[in-house]
Amino acid sequence: MERYMSHPTFDHTLQEGNLWLKAVAGELHMDEMRHAYSALRATLHALRDRLPPERAVHFGAQLPMLIRGLFFEGWRLAGKPTGERSIDSFCEHVGHELPPHFPMDAQTVARGVFATLATRVDAGEIGKVIDHLPVPLRALWPEVARRI
Repeated sequence: MERYMSHPTFDHTLQEGNLWLKAVAGELHMDEMRHAYSALRATLHALRDRLPPERAVHFGAQLPMLIRGLFFEGWRLAGKPTGERSIDSFCEHVGHELPPHFPMDAQTVARGVFATLATRVDAGEIGKVIDHLPVPLRALWPEVARRI
């Protein structure tokens, strides 16, 4: 019988990913981690698609390995950045990324995930991301993140 040992890097990556999911779940007052995962994934994909590709790559590099993989999952460079300029159009993008019958509206999801990102990613990097967004979309981020 072969014995498989875990690798410390993978153990740490899984632990870090779970901490991020718990942070999203806490921010959004969710009981189910699958909902936190869906919220994080949908918002990261909408953000990634709205950023210029170079900024998206730089931002993704700041994320923990597992979250970085989630951020880049399925990314296609064609047509990026997308043209959402209003909160409604951005949240529509988030909503399309969420599973059907998701128990929370897309704007609440985006605000909660952005609040989580603002506490878990370097403030200077968050400021650069916000600066690359149209002014109306910046309002989805916590006020403290917009001041940096």
